[in-house]
Amino acid sequence: MSSISGVRGAGLPVAVWAVTRAVVLLCVLRVLVLPGPDVTSDVSVIYQGWFDVLKTGTFPLHDVTWQYPPAAALAILSPGLLPFLDYAPAFYTLVLVADAVTLALLLRAGRRAGHRPAGAWVWIAGVALLGPTAYARYDLMVTAVAVAALFAAVRRPRVAGALIAFGALLKVWPALLLTGAGLRGRRARALWWTAACTAAGLTLFFVAAAPGGLAFLTFQRDRGTEVESLGALVFHVARHFGWDGQVLLNYGSLEFLGPGVPFVSTVALTLSLAAVGWLFLWRVRARELRPATLCEAAFAATLLFTTTSRVISPQYMLWLVGLGAVCVTVRAARQTLPVVLVLLATGVTLLEFPIGFADVVASHPWGVALLAVRNGLLGTASLLACRRLWVSTRGEARDETRGEARGEARDEARGDAPTGTAAGVVRARRAADGTAPAPPELTGTAPLPRTDGAQPTP
Repeated sequence: MSSISGVRGAGLPVAVWAVTRAVVLLCVLRVLVLPGPDVTSDVSVIYQGWFDVLKTGTFPLHDVTWQYPPAAALAILSPGLLPFLDYAPAFYTLVLVADAVTLALLLRAGRRAGHRPAGAWVWIAGVALLGPTAYARYDLMVTAVAVAALFAAVRRPRVAGALIAFGALLKVWPALLLTGAGLRGRRARALWWTAACTAAGLTLFFVAAAPGGLAFLTFQRDRGTEVESLGALVFHVARHFGWDGQVLLNYGSLEFLGPGVPFVSTVALTLSLAAVGWLFLWRVRARELRPATLCEAAFAATLLFTTTSRVISPQYMLWLVGLGAVCVTVRAARQTLPVVLVLLATGVTLLEFPIGFADVVASHPWGVALLAVRNGLLGTASLLACRRLWVSTRGEARDETRGEARGEARDEARGDAPTGTAAGVVRARRAADGTAPAPPELTGTAPLPRTDGAQPTP
């Protein structure tokens, strides 16, 4: 009966998912056309060009737009699994499969004890709000791996470690899933060792298999301030006051070039380093790692690095939506409000790219306003997520309970325990004439038995 009810309960989200994904597919297949640039050119031109190069047995060594870890080659080559389709339709089909797998993981987890199905709705809404960009990049595939890793960590730490390592070699950021991982215990050691060994083994394999496996490190280092980033707002405003810089295609994205750009890029890197420092401080000061800490820490860390990055591409929102969906699925997690802000930021991102991208590039007031709202929502979500992560691992509730217990013990020692707080404490009274003591009497009444299986507080 439970399986039947579970299938029935999944009917509505699956139906909504199917409708929204049909619209997204119509957009990437150019049946429905949104205003702005063609977001599918990355697949039909850039990805397919890399596909042709990778088939020759080498990474795109001389293409500065290749800025991805070596396992990204698997995502680019994957449309070859569907030889009966052209490259772009095959790519969209595989992204659709990854999307469906992610939804299935969230729906299945939502039926477990301590979980809820709301995370599936976050995923359904988030991908739809991003529009065709969600299917025109391989980031959704990476997000599916990250979601699977977080759910596997509960019972299969070795599988989770392998998935985290594989995800990090697809697009680096899944390494942040280790931010909240425990350091002690057999399961923690299994996760960390598996992740380290898998990452090392895969890296050696790709480096040996084809030249240029680590060329992405140099290309990423030389990137500047992209027009959609937080730091770019400085130059969008400065252009209205005579700043003589310009926007050019640089390392595969539109970036600001001109006076002050290196300084703003350095500030962005400094903020990212500050984020590393805060996460380190949080780990040192954390008193307890709860079951929800792994997904909460991954979400907060990814938010921090996305917001402070020199580049905030629209597809980065998929990372946050996927991690946020896991957080909302886990009832003990406390990130619901930051996740809602991420969903709002995702919707604004669609207005900013592709619909209003021309206004953003030209620094028109409407484009700058959209960018300011989106980045402001991300900044606010980052602060809230970090605050809630900090509080959730400080153990204030447990300290408060212990403090109350110590106070009650002191009261009992003074003999003035209030009625109902020191049940079971007895006191024998000896008669004044030295006869046998009277039967002991209770000084307090026992509390009502608890129904949640926990033992009464002593």
